[in-house]
Amino acid sequence: MAYLIDTDIIIYSIKGNLKVQEKFREKEAIPKAISIITYGELLYGAKKSIQPEKNAAIVYRLVEIFPIVGITRSVIEAFAEIKRSLEIRGERLADLDLLIASTALSLNYTLVTNNTQHFKRVKGLKLENWME
Repeated sequence: MAYLIDTDIIIYSIKGNLKVQEKFREKEAIPKAISIITYGELLYGAKKSIQPEKNAAIVYRLVEIFPIVGITRSVIEAFAEIKRSLEIRGERLADLDLLIASTALSLNYTLVTNNTQHFKRVKGLKLENWME
């Protein structure tokens, strides 16, 4: 088992959310990573913040702790299939979120997010919400 940590969970942890921080401690021995998409979202948020240098430093520290999973051929193949499947069902998921889901699915990781309602449309995607 391994976890892909979504952007919202990282932000909750940075902001001191006790539930999320406890889950990180509880699941300390389980491998965790973040998507290159999450890295981009975090860095963007840091750079547009009131304290861009301080917040970017936090993001740079995070990527020393969590390995970054890039977009590979298998991620893109999963992305194409999931996007097609969702469109056939008349459902949509933003492309960046779809890439995060595709990353987790292609690696057989569990996606940790507070946005489980959003991601549950992706068939076969394992989800955990550390805010519950």
